[in-house]
Amino acid sequence: MTTTEPPAEKASSGGGEVASRGREASSGERVADWFDGRLGIYALGKQYLRKVFPDRWSFLLGEICLYSFVVLILTGVYLTLFFHPSMNEVVYHGSYVPLNGIRMSEAYASTLDISFDVRGGLLIRQIHHWAALIFLAGMLTHMMRHFFTGSFRRPREVNWLFGWTLLLLGMFEGLFGYSLPDDLLSGTGLRFVDGALLSVPIVGTYLSMFLFGGEFPGHDIVSRFYSLHVLLIPGIMAALVVAHLILVVYHKHTQFGGPGKTERNVVGMPFMPVYLAKAGGFFFLVFGAIALISAVATINPVWAYGPYRADQVSTGAQPDWYLGFAEGLVRVMPGWEITVAGHTLVLGVLIPIVVFPLLLVLIGVYPFVESWVTGDRREHHLLDRPRNRPIRTSLGTAWISLYLILLAGGGNDIVATRFHLSINTVTWSVRIALLVVPVIVFVVTRRICLGLQLRDRELVAHGRATGVVKRLPHGEYVEVHRPLGPAELHTLTEHERRALPGDLSAGRDLQTADPQPAVGGTRVPAGHDETQP
Repeated sequence: MTTTEPPAEKASSGGGEVASRGREASSGERVADWFDGRLGIYALGKQYLRKVFPDRWSFLLGEICLYSFVVLILTGVYLTLFFHPSMNEVVYHGSYVPLNGIRMSEAYASTLDISFDVRGGLLIRQIHHWAALIFLAGMLTHMMRHFFTGSFRRPREVNWLFGWTLLLLGMFEGLFGYSLPDDLLSGTGLRFVDGALLSVPIVGTYLSMFLFGGEFPGHDIVSRFYSLHVLLIPGIMAALVVAHLILVVYHKHTQFGGPGKTERNVVGMPFMPVYLAKAGGFFFLVFGAIALISAVATINPVWAYGPYRADQVSTGAQPDWYLGFAEGLVRVMPGWEITVAGHTLVLGVLIPIVVFPLLLVLIGVYPFVESWVTGDRREHHLLDRPRNRPIRTSLGTAWISLYLILLAGGGNDIVATRFHLSINTVTWSVRIALLVVPVIVFVVTRRICLGLQLRDRELVAHGRATGVVKRLPHGEYVEVHRPLGPAELHTLTEHERRALPGDLSAGRDLQTADPQPAVGGTRVPAGHDETQP
């Protein structure tokens, strides 16, 4: 179904709908009319309940983020009823016998109680942690879909920044969350945070003392992280999610080009009842998948690590995957130190903590950089096929390769022990790959995109090979090609030829073959581009 956004209709005054039908109103209708007279719900319903949403699987990535966020809120509320965010020491006497008689913080003891004594507590903990991982994975994948298809362009730059901020806040929310149990693994992670703060020139010591409330590990860090984790950051994230959804509705959904799809319409299914039914079913599907994973795959077994002690470090300590590349930056950086004006600069830690936010900032500002480089200030509601934007696609894959290399570097000790390699060999391999692999990935991806463009050009010019060989009257053998249908021709030729420098479509586009059929039964002369002024 194709539709354009209809103009908003005026709301009827209270009781108007019932009076127009000339019969006595039911109680439900009277309640609805009462709210309509004060909130204008009839006009809102007419304007938005029939709003059209494109029907494509990749749009479900955003819904996975939303539904896992809802699961996080629900399970987080349950966990707050039993968790005690205190670092006061107690002697544990509970169901987990191996730790009976051990001194630990109240935070760690309450985590053990949730896991072994609260009905359903361990499952809720598992669901909460798995939902956090899926939430961040969904956001990263969702942003990758927006990046590679170009849906971040005007007028959606602000919405891109909202999503980027959500990703950034989600990473730190996860760090605060898995630090709350005060177990040996999370304490090792906090030791890493303390070292990063201390590496900041001049003010590093003050930052560490302020965060931990004294010498590491202090006595206030769990209560402070608890306030941030359950109140401040979730509130900001909830507000950003609402703002993000409002802008999605306001700007309307993007869609891939195709027959009948333009910059001024949306082709898909209405929100009510089709999309609403699908969304409700998909929510329970996501919730069920998270619950199933949580029931069969143990994550963060804090009882196996024991309580945190400042003089101990857990073996094979690794952060969650979304912060693994930050760990990798520190591990592959040489341990350089220099002295400037009497101050020792630990470059082996300082440089990584500068590069870490820089890699994230590059993601946030990319829409504005691309708009400045290309000079494109127009509104875009149709998505790009990644092959038609080789430079953007190559930059994205190069960034992903950089992230994966750093993720492997963050677990260099695990890689070395599992594959029986020298840790120095693994570290140097990661250092070299960090400089070489992204460049190779960029070049290879660009060549693949250009090759796919050439393949599309051949399909448009000659049609699809059928495998049938025919002999011509003069004795030549040729393969018979089947012409493409109008819909397929439109998909392969509708994209714009304005592109970043180096794109094949900038000068040698799909419409250079002569003769070439165009959508609508006409022919386009060689080298002519109807999308250009």
